[in-house]
Amino acid sequence: QVQLVESGGGLVQAGGSLRLSCAGSGRTFSTYAMGWFRQAPGKGREFVSAINWTGGTTNYADSVKGRFTASRDNAKNTVYLQMNSLKPEDTAVYYCAVARGGTSFRFSYRWDNYDYWGQGTQVTVSS
Repeated sequence: QVQLVESGGGLVQAGGSLRLSCAGSGRTFSTYAMGWFRQAPGKGREFVSAINWTGGTTNYADSVKGRFTASRDNAKNTVYLQMNSLKPEDTAVYYCAVARGGTSFRFSYRWDNYDYWGQGTQVTVSS
C-alpha cells in the first residue's frame, strides 16, 4: 500500500522558517518527480514546488520563488521543502504528491498529474 506522510508543519512567526518532510512507503519513488501543493481555507489547491527524480531540476510557484527550496533523498524515499522568510499568506495545509510516470516535468505544476497524495501538514504563519 502506497503511503506518503508529511511532517514538520506548525506555527511560526512571519519571517521564520520551517522544513517539511514527506516520507514515502509501499514503493520506491526514486524514479518519479515529486510535488508540493497547498490549500488555504476557502481556496483551491495551489502548486508550490516540484522536484524531478534526480533532484537536479526544480520548479516553484512565483509566490515562493527565492524563499522555498525543494530537495530529496532517494535513499530515504523522502522529499523536503525548506521554507524561509515565511509570510502569513503561506498559511495552508501542505501536501506532497508523487507525479504520474511519464508526465513531462514542464507540467509539474498541475495537480491532476499526480497519482498519490499525503494527508497534509498544517503550516500557520502569524503576523
